[in-house]
Amino acid sequence: MSARLNVPKVGLCLLTSVVFLTANGGVAAAGDLKVGRTKALMCQACHGLDGLSKTPDAPNIAGQIEPYLVAQLQAFRSGARKNDAMSVVAPSLSDNDIDDLAAYFSAIEINIVKLPQ
Repeated sequence: MSARLNVPKVGLCLLTSVVFLTANGGVAAAGDLKVGRTKALMCQACHGLDGLSKTPDAPNIAGQIEPYLVAQLQAFRSGARKNDAMSVVAPSLSDNDIDDLAAYFSAIEINIVKLPQ
């Protein structure tokens, strides 16, 4: 796996996020954290129940801001953002599912133990 940053893909992801955040008024509907934890069981193989990646191709999603998670899940669901695993999972997510998952994963606290020197 290359450590090179794919600028066009990153730019597209950021642009997609901005478009979805703008379309949603920049604020996600507050999801139910407890319900989100239960729904997160389907995410654990790749993202872990703790939101920390268990596979090289899955990002860490713990502690991400809720509107960002909502925007990304909506992008996967609509097909605007593509990923083999998410293309299978996301289409079945309702708006409530997305809000609940985003509430749960955004509520996970991340502590930085050591910064690189």
